[in-house]
Amino acid sequence: MFENIDTSLVDWSRGQFALTAMYHWIFVPLTLGLSFIIAIMESLYVKTGQEEWKKITKFWMTLFGINFAIGVATGIILEFEFGTNWSNYSWFVGDIFGAPLAIEGIMAFFLESTFIAVMFFGWNKVSRKFHLVSTWLVAFGANLSALWILVANAWMQNPVGMHFNPDTARNEMLNFWEVLLSPVAISKFIHTITSGYVLAAIFVIGISSWYLLRSRENLLAKRSILIAAVFGILSSVMLIFSGDGSARQIAHIQPMKFAALEGLYNGQEGAGLVAIGVMATAPGDTNSRNVKDFTFSLEIPNFLSYMAYGKFDAFVPGVNDLVDGNPQRGIMSVAEKMERGRFARESLALLKNARDNGDSATYNQIKARFSDDTFKENYFRYFGYGFLDNPESVIPNVPVAFYSFHIMVGLGFYFALLMIFVLYYLYKDKLENKRFLLRLSVFTIPLAYIASQAGWVLAEMGRQPWVIQDLLPTMAAISHINTTTVQITFWLFAVLFTALLIAELSIMFKQIKIGPK
Repeated sequence: MFENIDTSLVDWSRGQFALTAMYHWIFVPLTLGLSFIIAIMESLYVKTGQEEWKKITKFWMTLFGINFAIGVATGIILEFEFGTNWSNYSWFVGDIFGAPLAIEGIMAFFLESTFIAVMFFGWNKVSRKFHLVSTWLVAFGANLSALWILVANAWMQNPVGMHFNPDTARNEMLNFWEVLLSPVAISKFIHTITSGYVLAAIFVIGISSWYLLRSRENLLAKRSILIAAVFGILSSVMLIFSGDGSARQIAHIQPMKFAALEGLYNGQEGAGLVAIGVMATAPGDTNSRNVKDFTFSLEIPNFLSYMAYGKFDAFVPGVNDLVDGNPQRGIMSVAEKMERGRFARESLALLKNARDNGDSATYNQIKARFSDDTFKENYFRYFGYGFLDNPESVIPNVPVAFYSFHIMVGLGFYFALLMIFVLYYLYKDKLENKRFLLRLSVFTIPLAYIASQAGWVLAEMGRQPWVIQDLLPTMAAISHINTTTVQITFWLFAVLFTALLIAELSIMFKQIKIGPK
């Protein structure tokens, strides 16, 4: 089924999905956070009755609407690509992966699309309280939509709540609640939405700072900064704690990703965390084991061990340990996993042959394996390794993972510090005089998007070569279509998405210059 794989088709399919996902993720985080900021502002309007709060709410609502519309367009294309470019993946796990996507469309998107009309066009047509409820429902709907998408993604990172049906060669859901309430899903949801909240806070602070620099709309700017900074600081606290929890989960369920994000090649007890570093990488060897050291690094002693296992002297396996195995630490080599995975695949092929040939005795004997817990634990759990032809193929692009992680974390702490300073000087009524801080806030807006993208680059490229961790590698998940078709659509999407982005920025900049009505 998956033999004779065209590597160029795999690369172009990956590239097209990455292109669509990264463009889509430009719009989603702002939607997640700005919807709640708007809801808070409108709540203050309803509570106080001050028209200034209504003016502020409607201004940010306009920017939200511009962003929301284009985010929906890219999101629809992204979901269609599962069927067009990744049909083997959709066949293998569609019964599980499709469920949260269907719920997202039926429940969350319906909630958003129903009440967003009231939110935009219901001013002076419905009561204040009903309009406020509609605004809050749009905010909850947007975040509920993100929940189901992230549940699906978390399952790919840590498949739970399912079993494999050898007759159909498909995975089927056994426990919906185990999928929904997986610790990985909960952690990923909290970490992702709070990163969107921080981005939205930086967005509001930056644009408001632009107004203060030009002595325009001072009251709107100060009130917006107050709401955004408080919202952003609280979100930053949640972001840091959820990030710590996510890192600990990665260390247990995706140890290769964890080793890659720290550039750790040889396991250590009391491993230090590289706070800042420049990797020494041999040309063309970004996913091999030829990275010997850092040309420069600033390390926090023992902290990586604590981050991974809660103990400062804990052993953290490196890339070499995970590839070659480390019997003393109970780590199986990739070569052994490949052998076990091949046995699981061969068992599936023998089952199909026995069924097709009407050999019921052999069929029943082999099928019994797939119900046996020992077979599941020792062989089928490594099913995906049976597709690999080289143990080193399990190593992701280490420099990309390392730099993505450190950019994301470094900027995350910077954002929190910036918002604290902005809030402090606003409280002291000195913010207008801190022109450097205001300019810095404006230029921080693109940094928030860079940090957001870096987080997803780490999450997705850090787990390569897996589409579903340990069960299905990327090369086995693609559709068997013509590579030229994917190339053509890649460039069409690139032009279309870039045009949409330019259009959004143009409309957004024009609306900001016009200001509130």
